[in-house]
Amino acid sequence: MSPYAVPALYAVAVWWFSTGLIILLDHLPRHTFRWSMAGASLVLAAALLAIGASAGDASEAGAFTAFTAALLVWGWQEISYYMGFVSGPAPRACPPGTRGFDRFRAAAAASLWHEAAIVAGGLAILALTWDAPNRFALWTYLILWGMNLSARLNMFLGVRNLNAEFLPDHLSYLGCYLRKRPMNPLFPISVSLATVIAALLGRAALAEEAAAFEVVGFTILTTLTALATLEHWFLMLPLPAAALWSWSLPARGKGAAIAVTTSEPAEIGHRDAA
Repeated sequence: MSPYAVPALYAVAVWWFSTGLIILLDHLPRHTFRWSMAGASLVLAAALLAIGASAGDASEAGAFTAFTAALLVWGWQEISYYMGFVSGPAPRACPPGTRGFDRFRAAAAASLWHEAAIVAGGLAILALTWDAPNRFALWTYLILWGMNLSARLNMFLGVRNLNAEFLPDHLSYLGCYLRKRPMNPLFPISVSLATVIAALLGRAALAEEAAAFEVVGFTILTTLTALATLEHWFLMLPLPAAALWSWSLPARGKGAAIAVTTSEPAEIGHRDAA
């Protein structure tokens, strides 16, 4: 088997399963959140220990460990935000008629502590991998952070597909920070930069002088960046994104539709829990 096949397939499988698991946990009844958060925090501690232990391991196993552990750290960030434990000083809908910079400021206030937690996580990984041969955990985390931020900014500016079925009921207030538009100025820049980064990472993985450790690490990063770019395209093209994680989404009746125009923020109404 090609030396690129296993790390690429591993990245796809872990990305798909971890995303679905987070969606599943976020849509469980709210009384389960404290247990999910407690479990995620234990996993976070183990992941940080694994990053520290693998930082000096320039082997194929070390690259796999670094990637997996960084993904688990990122999973904690996602769970803590979507379960409402780490959000912002004003986690509520923007006042009616809010436009321009006021809308951006309200959006920032709704998730400021989440952004600070992401920075803290990145600094922790940077410290654990400082001057170490294996920094794939740091690169993994930075790619997840950058692509997530890009996706959120694109949804703020306006995208064709909001994929509202992924949003838990208790976060329906976030609808006012989303727009439904056929295109926005940032999107072409986002996908172009992501494509260039994926190409550069792929070039590093294919380099003749690359060691086995680097082949694994850069193949995983290339695959991860390509998947994140695909997720961006899900926002604009009529692709069945929800079908990929249908097993993790709750069965619902007719949920509230997203009532939008091309220039107005989205409004995601409250829906009854399954």
